[in-house]
Amino acid sequence: MTFAIGGEATVNRLGYGAMQITGPGVWGPPRDHDEAIRVLRRAVELGVDFIDTADSYGPYVSEELIKEALHPYPVGLVIATKAGLVRTGPDQWLPVGRPEYLRQEAEMSLRRLGVERLDLWQLHRVDPAVPLADQLGVFTELQKEGKVRHIGLSEVSVEEIEQARRHAEIVTVQNLYNLTNRQSEAVLEHCEAEGMGFIPWFPIATGELARPGGPLDALSQETGATPAQLALAWLLRRSPAMLPIPGTSSVAHLEENIAAADITLTEEQYAALSRLA
Repeated sequence: MTFAIGGEATVNRLGYGAMQITGPGVWGPPRDHDEAIRVLRRAVELGVDFIDTADSYGPYVSEELIKEALHPYPVGLVIATKAGLVRTGPDQWLPVGRPEYLRQEAEMSLRRLGVERLDLWQLHRVDPAVPLADQLGVFTELQKEGKVRHIGLSEVSVEEIEQARRHAEIVTVQNLYNLTNRQSEAVLEHCEAEGMGFIPWFPIATGELARPGGPLDALSQETGATPAQLALAWLLRRSPAMLPIPGTSSVAHLEENIAAADITLTEEQYAALSRLA
């Protein structure tokens, strides 16, 4: 199962989200630095060739760990990062879309990742205080300079996607979406119709569904797959544009998540999962 980002960067559709390798509450350095390095290296060993991160994860820690673990990068590895959402504390996030700030963050991400070009640079949030044309102007300028390969958006509506496409070629959209939260259904369908990749963040959310005796628990016993694996298998089945990026700070959980790519749901199982939202 692969998807060609921008029509030419082909990746396996089950990727890895590098937010949770940072510290407690995904703030600061990791609790276990060596395990974080092992997770990243094991992900690549398992065939992951799409890793998603952001300047605000840590902040900066995630990008630095990726470079430490994987540089020089294997051929074909696509690293996506983001800018435009500033983290001023463990639970404090603020969109900042000033052009000079976005350019600064791109240059710093290039340095931290140790690359000359960002494979996929995403606007982490649209800043309502700055014209969207000005925010994306930085993206297209850096693209023309050869410092950005592809451009993506995060947490946007269909209307915002189309507005953005008047200023830049958008190849991916990253919105909250999972088995139990499908508020971005219209965005997913729009991405699929327009050939854009859809990256669901927080892809594993099973909650009460996985409790003993619950519907996911029953299906888990039927299939031998864990509830998390079923949630990921459902996403992969849901759309060919879907690029889930489950994150973890544990090698064992990573291996469990990646194994979801080998699960084939029957029509009945897929329909049963689809009814759970």
